[in-house]
Amino acid sequence: MNTLIAATDASQNFFQQLIDATIPIGKYELHWLELIGVLFGLGSAIGGLRRRVWAWPVGIVGNVLLFSVFIAATFEAEAQVPLFGQAGRQVFFIITSIYGWWRWNEVRKLNQHGSDQPAITPRWATTRERISLGVVWLVGVLLVQWVFAAIGASWPAPRWYFWCDAWIFVGSIVATYAMARGWNEFWLAWIAVDLVGVPLLWHSQYYPTAVLFVVYGALVVWGFVVWLGAGREEIPPDPEHLEKKEVTV
Repeated sequence: MNTLIAATDASQNFFQQLIDATIPIGKYELHWLELIGVLFGLGSAIGGLRRRVWAWPVGIVGNVLLFSVFIAATFEAEAQVPLFGQAGRQVFFIITSIYGWWRWNEVRKLNQHGSDQPAITPRWATTRERISLGVVWLVGVLLVQWVFAAIGASWPAPRWYFWCDAWIFVGSIVATYAMARGWNEFWLAWIAVDLVGVPLLWHSQYYPTAVLFVVYGALVVWGFVVWLGAGREEIPPDPEHLEKKEVTV
């Protein structure tokens, strides 16, 4: 029994050391988990650009790592600003990514594509789908910023911070869902998220993640162009045929 307890304690200590491990960069302490999570996120973005199913599980690993970093920082005694949006959205990323993983895999099998082929054919969302996304985003921001402000009332963060955090939180979920559906608009949603996310993360001194968002910005523009070209080349000539395949997934 003592041996088991000792082994458990050793494992907990190792895990805690892993979470606390940092790389000093000037005055900034870069967490190893943050760096690794950022790299997984970048790999997932590249997989999404190429429309590969593996982009989703890779992204989920990055989400888990970044959640551990953000949630730990939020509740540190010396925390200057809360990161509820950054931490919480990782949870919703995982949930939405599980759906995207399932859907892309189902569409890939439906189209009889191999694992080395693109899983889905990009398309523009319909007017109804766009309106739905816009309403969800705006209403979500109104509700989430209020929740974040109420929860983080004890932190000395300005009111605008919670609006920005809510914008990133809801926008990221909307973009991930649009990616799962294979809509070109998901790239545009990510641009809107980046325009707020980069300054906010830099303000919060999460420099590696802020740099990742800058890299995302360039990748998003390129991905948008690639998806537009793929949609023109690969979309079935009969729109009704595409809709019949879409309806089952």
